[in-house]
Amino acid sequence: MKNKIITFWIVFFIVLASAIVVFVKPTKLGLDLVGGSRLVLEAQTTETIAKITPDMMDSLHFAIENRINKMGVAETVVQQVGDKRLLIEIPNISDLEKAKAFLGETAALEFKEPGPIVDGVQTWLATDLTGKDVSKALVSTSQNGQWVVDLRFNDKGVKKFGELTSRLVGQPMAIFFNGELMSAPVIREAIIGGNAQISGGDEGFPYEEAKNMVDLLNAGALPVPAHVIEENVVGPTLGADSIEKSKLAGLVGLGLVMIFMIAYYRVPGLIADIALICYSIILFALFKTIPVTLTLAGIAGFILSIGMAVDANILIFERTKEELRAGRTLFTAINSGFDRAFSSIFDSNMSTIITCIILYMLGTSVVKGFALTLALGVIVSMFSAITITKNIMHLVFGTGDLKYPQLFGLKKEEIGKAYEAADTKREKAKFGVLD
Repeated sequence: MKNKIITFWIVFFIVLASAIVVFVKPTKLGLDLVGGSRLVLEAQTTETIAKITPDMMDSLHFAIENRINKMGVAETVVQQVGDKRLLIEIPNISDLEKAKAFLGETAALEFKEPGPIVDGVQTWLATDLTGKDVSKALVSTSQNGQWVVDLRFNDKGVKKFGELTSRLVGQPMAIFFNGELMSAPVIREAIIGGNAQISGGDEGFPYEEAKNMVDLLNAGALPVPAHVIEENVVGPTLGADSIEKSKLAGLVGLGLVMIFMIAYYRVPGLIADIALICYSIILFALFKTIPVTLTLAGIAGFILSIGMAVDANILIFERTKEELRAGRTLFTAINSGFDRAFSSIFDSNMSTIITCIILYMLGTSVVKGFALTLALGVIVSMFSAITITKNIMHLVFGTGDLKYPQLFGLKKEEIGKAYEAADTKREKAKFGVLD
């Protein structure tokens, strides 16, 4: 019993912490619930790229998703439309112009050395050192307190940068970003540590410009140039009224399930309802912590997992009732009910989780949202049914006998003979009488 009490308090604090997370952290909602931006991006041919191939589009698709992840925007839909276009739906975006620039920029970083002076203008010659040789970019401040961009090169970049600075000692080295000269510092000595800094001239960078450059560099260059050819702002497809009706429908459905559990299973049904509430709080807190962006598909996965959590409790209670009908003591019947139901619950849930993994690996963003919420719900539902429900059952009923079968939705005559036989056997054992 001491272990049961300890477990109870552990569960209590988990639920309490989850409740705090639910009330404190905001919920991320998808495009279909809060609206957002829809963009169409088109790959462009150049002098060196005569035709857009399927492989190029695959690479562009990957690069755009990578950039969106760097922006911290989840549940974004990126899908190919036609031979050279991508449709991008970004939920709850606050700055459309920034998103357009970020998605369409090529993030071309080049380090160049001085070329001949033509008509009084310094020309610059390419080297083999580009943004592809940068492993990480960071926003920092210079000794003068100005915003600058720090660069860390990868292994190949360290070697190239060391060779370039060794060759240009006493000469300027130009740093170009997307074709624009950012700075041209004079190299005082060879730099072999693999670090560089872009200062943005005498006045430094505005913070937003430095941050944008860092984000683009960390997200990687686009494999082909791409431009936004269509844009529009999308309102919530459900509308505020529909969202409220969906909430009401969900609460009514959950309420009916809870009433059914109490009416049919009595006290165990009430315990299952308490466990279900705890389950919902823990799962919703998990969604907010990861965080998971909720769309209609994600909410559907959440609701479906609630149904599976109820199914697990029904299996456990029916097994427990079978044990009581067979004449088991209450404590033994509860343990046996959980043990006998576990294999069915585990097999069912594992089948669902495997399906969710396949959907997440092969599905689109919307399908991935459904798969993720359902899988998390199934995992938490196993914890809820096996740990929370069982622990509360033992605390409520203890190790005593079942004096009132009605508490389990059973009639006295259903367990009477078997239970009386068990009572008689215990009484005989108490006085040392053997059958």
